[in-house]
Amino acid sequence: MKTTIYEKDGSMVAVFEGRLDTAAAPQCEQDMKPLIDCAGRDIVLDCSALDYISSSGLRLFLGVLKSAKPKGVHVFITGMNADLRNVFAMTGLINLFEFKE
Repeated sequence: MKTTIYEKDGSMVAVFEGRLDTAAAPQCEQDMKPLIDCAGRDIVLDCSALDYISSSGLRLFLGVLKSAKPKGVHVFITGMNADLRNVFAMTGLINLFEFKE
């Protein structure tokens, strides 16, 4: 699992590559700290190279959303494949996030 974070057009972008499972979640959480700390910049979670997400990964995404909303920051998810979209739909999380294609 690899997480890359960079700034683009005033937004913070996190690119996830591989499998975001229980084993990868602790390191990914550390890598995502800049997203929790950012204020005034929208966040884009790029899942175009993400093969799998477990409940631990979903928890991390929810944590970013929970910290962003009070600051007026929007969290967008982009690049979801059909399997990931099904996981978000089955858990009801698809209604909480904003999606970009």
